[in-house]
Amino acid sequence: MKAHQIINALKSKGLRVTPQRFAVYANLLGRRDHPTAEQILLDLNQDGPISSQATVYSCLQALQEVGLVRQGLLSEGVCRYDAKIEPHHHFCCQVCGAISDLDWDILEGINLDKLPPRLRAQSYELAIYGICELCDI
Repeated sequence: MKAHQIINALKSKGLRVTPQRFAVYANLLGRRDHPTAEQILLDLNQDGPISSQATVYSCLQALQEVGLVRQGLLSEGVCRYDAKIEPHHHFCCQVCGAISDLDWDILEGINLDKLPPRLRAQSYELAIYGICELCDI
């Protein structure tokens, strides 16, 4: 995405365009590895400090609240972030930790009607755990 598209996306969701929000969102748009907040912070401060941990978390929360970013727990106890907001699944390599997006329709649909009557599903996504092609040597 180009700079003006990022600015328009932020404004269209009612967010003020701050340098930090712009940087966090641009960083996520350029990634496919589902980074943690700490990884985003390291990226942003690579050439010198421009942001704090609290600011990155605040930006991620604002971006998530307006639907530009998704948060997922793809590893035990670790929140990861993704700018790909359309429904999709994930494949998590148990050797190297790589996380890959899987198209939504790659898997047969799950029949949510089979849930116990006291449970009412609103959405779902799957995380498949295994070994990626790079580790399967």
